[in-house]
Order: sequence, then C-alpha cells, then structure tokens
Amino acid sequence: MITIDYQSKLPLYEQIAGRFQALILQGALPPGSQMPSVRSLAMELSINPNTIQKAFSLLENKGYIYPVKGRGSFVADTAALAEKEKQALLDETEQLISRGKRLGITYPEYTAVLDRLYGKEHQNDRT
Repeated sequence: MITIDYQSKLPLYEQIAGRFQALILQGALPPGSQMPSVRSLAMELSINPNTIQKAFSLLENKGYIYPVKGRGSFVADTAALAEKEKQALLDETEQLISRGKRLGITYPEYTAVLDRLYGKEHQNDRT
C-alpha cells in the first residue's frame, strides 16, 4: 500500500503523508475507514514510529484524517478538500497554458498532450 523511495530527497514523513493523501483522494481509503496503527505501519515499513506519527500529524493538520481517542485515526470526508485540490490544479494548469501560449505552444500541441495522457477514448469529452 505504501512504498518509500529511499533515493528521494523528500523526507520519509512527507512521502508517507503524500502516499496516504493520494490514496484518500482517489477513494482507495474511503471516509470513515480506519488508518493503520502507527506501530503496525512502522513495523511494516521498518522505520521509526515517530516518522509515521509525524506523517499522520501532517495529514491531520491538512484535514485528511482525524484522531479518535483510544481507537486510532480515521479518514475524514475529503470531498471539499478534493474539490479544493482540483481547483488549485486547474488554476495552475491555466497559468501553465497561458505561459505556453506566450512561448508559442499551439492548441493542437496541447490537445496532443491531453490525448496522450487521457487516451483516445476521451476525445469526445471536450466541452
């Protein structure tokens, strides 16, 4: 479920938090589901429990999980967070496309990228 890249310059706790964040936003960990315990995840990944706790604290601060005293941590309802992430990404994409237009990137070049990333089956989804 969680893999760590020891070659990455990103700290372990940020990698772990990022992986869980992605799983939560993708729906692989639905709202209300229990997160693995700090101890069991630390043993599974062979890393210090404090590193896991730091990752969980980061996820909690961002609103992805919430603690229940004596029971562990649970996945929060992240629909609003997912929509906020989506909007931020669309805003960033808009800025990148504007920058690309200034550099001379054409509409067909952009659509070629979209077609490659989304596949031919979504060509009719354009609005």
